[in-house]
Amino acid sequence: MTTPLSLICSNRPDGAVVLAVTGEVDMSNCAELAAAADQALGRGPGSLVVDLSAVGYLDSAGLKELLTRADRIEIVASGVLGPVLTVSGLTELTAVHGLEPPGRLDGDLPTQPYEPPS
Repeated sequence: MTTPLSLICSNRPDGAVVLAVTGEVDMSNCAELAAAADQALGRGPGSLVVDLSAVGYLDSAGLKELLTRADRIEIVASGVLGPVLTVSGLTELTAVHGLEPPGRLDGDLPTQPYEPPS
């Protein structure tokens, strides 16, 4: 069973426009995402923050809508979307926040390979 798509647009106190996306994004509803993103982009001169942290599934149709707008958006996502956002190249085209696992930020990477206890 799919989770219905929910799109809520708001303004942060600093003036940034945020499009919060909840549910699953696929071919059946990606046009709704595109329309909401375009409307939100028209609300202000800055970039749009697309919050995908509550999205559990994103297919290629939804990904295409994000890629099309990559020069005008920033993305907040959870680790579950990390592989698709990275493999698609989206992380190279726009800022993507929230993919770092807790305790594993850039400065926290181990310098030695992991060795399991004997």
